[in-house]
Amino acid sequence: MKRIQVTKGQTLQREGDLNSKAYKVESGLIRSYTIDEKGKEHIYQFGPEGWIIADATPDDRASKLFIDCLEDSVILQFDKDINSLSIEPEKIVKRLQVSQNRVIMLMSASAKQRYEHFVETYPSILQRVPNRMIASYLGITPEALSRIRKELSSKK
Repeated sequence: MKRIQVTKGQTLQREGDLNSKAYKVESGLIRSYTIDEKGKEHIYQFGPEGWIIADATPDDRASKLFIDCLEDSVILQFDKDINSLSIEPEKIVKRLQVSQNRVIMLMSASAKQRYEHFVETYPSILQRVPNRMIASYLGITPEALSRIRKELSSKK
C-alpha cells in the first residue's frame, strides 16, 4: 500500500490500462467514469473521504474505467488482490450494497428518486462537484437536474 498526494485533474487510471490499482481516499475527492463512443462521460462512482474506488476488471484485461481527481487529494494506492487487503469486510459489503442499489435505481427509479438517493449516499459532496457531474451520475441532463432541484426546494 502506498500513500500518495494527487492534484485536482490528475488521472490515476485510463480506460485500457492493465494492472490497475485500487484507491482509498483519505482526504479529497476522486471519481470513476467511462466515456461512450460519442465522447459523453458517464460517472460510475464518486469517492469522497473513506471510500474506495477500483475497476473490477481482472489485472490481465484492459480496465473499463477512468479514475481521476476532482480535488487535491491524499489517497492510499494498493493492488486489487483481495486476499492481501486489510480492509474490513463490512466496508466491502457496504460498497457492494451501494453498487447494487445504484443499478436497481437506474433501472427502475424516477430521476427525482435517483437524486434523493444521491443526496443520501453522498451528502458531503453536493457542493463539491458541478451539477453536470451529478447529472451524469444520475443518467439525466443538467436541465432535468435543475428542474428536480427547483421542485424539491419549492416544497421546503
